[in-house]
Amino acid sequence: MGKAFIGVVSGRVQGVGFRYFTRDLAQELKVQGWVRNLPDGQVEFHVEGPEDAVEELLLRLKQGPVSGRVDRMVGDWLPSPQGFGHFEIRP
Repeated sequence: MGKAFIGVVSGRVQGVGFRYFTRDLAQELKVQGWVRNLPDGQVEFHVEGPEDAVEELLLRLKQGPVSGRVDRMVGDWLPSPQGFGHFEIRP
């Protein structure tokens, strides 16, 4: 059984490929979930999979893409995964 985390990142995270960066990381680490831009300029994400893979994704998201800047990341561990079959970029 895996772990699930939902979070929001702020900083220079829109218009810099952050969603694609997140999707590529998720595919590399074989985790599932989604990522989307929020109207206030933040990016929200939900990720689930093996605990070590989710933690690795969180560490790398804090660094962000080369063209972006993550000032803050907040979120919560969820009680159980929802069972996503893939990782997607949501509108």
